[in-house]
Amino acid sequence: MTDPIADMLTRIRNALMVKKETVEIPASNMKKAIANILLDEGYVSGVEFKENEHEGAIVVTLKYNNGKSVIGGLQRVSKPGLRTYSGAQKMPKVLGGYGTAIVSTNKGVMTDKQAKAQNVGGEVLCFVW
Repeated sequence: MTDPIADMLTRIRNALMVKKETVEIPASNMKKAIANILLDEGYVSGVEFKENEHEGAIVVTLKYNNGKSVIGGLQRVSKPGLRTYSGAQKMPKVLGGYGTAIVSTNKGVMTDKQAKAQNVGGEVLCFVW
């Protein structure tokens, strides 16, 4: 697999289209950080980490409001073939501030608002709205 983060976003997107309650994703530290941000921002209702003999899994409980998904969209920004970086002052806004950009910085994975508050830039991983 060349882009595990894109695979994670696609698994969530596909599960939302068929209105699944949970989705299981192979675990990594980066994916765990992204899943925790989705939980903290209120896009999903639960994140559980299961350990097995190989790598473990992340079970994400999806959130719906009146039968409609809370997540309107997920978009991968920085790809393995074209990395996208942003400074603290030029952090991208998703839907004029209504969405969330997830950024990998030297202080860890965080949202665009947290990165701007801590005055750090980094690689823009994905947009969520």
